Amino acid sequence: MYIVKVNGSDKLKYKKLLLIADEQMDMIEKYLYCGDMFALCDEDVRAVCVVTQEQAGVYEIKNIATDPKHQRKGYGKMLLSFIINHYRSVGTVIYVGTGDVPDILNFYKKSGFTKSHIVKNFFINNYDHPIYEDGKQLVDMIYLKRVLI
Repeated sequence: MYIVKVNGSDKLKYKKLLLIADEQMDMIEKYLYCGDMFALCDEDVRAVCVVTQEQAGVYEIKNIATDPKHQRKGYGKMLLSFIINHYRSVGTVIYVGTGDVPDILNFYKKSGFTKSHIVKNFFINNYDHPIYEDGKQLVDMIYLKRVLI
């Protein structure tokens, strides 16, 4: 198993995976080329992640997704751990925004993230269609943070 940095136009090769975590391509395009992208591979690509620098020392995970046939096998956790360790050398804090979905929130909490703030009506105001997760319409973006120091 290994993790590689994905550059330039190669990022679009993973469009299908990116759309798992963010189901509107124009939203992905807002961060895809200004962020760092990493792919966790084990024979093939199992998970991907895009991270942007928001300001000096402050980073945000914009997208992290695991191929559905490889979910619940620890690949997302391994990639998240890599991201945390990688940005620890250059950053002080890393954020992630997600919907109000208990399983996803618990995934991040198990990796040391704590609730930071909420952006009201984010999903309603930024997507051209309702977004659902676990049968529930997403409305607010829940931000979590992890101190890297």
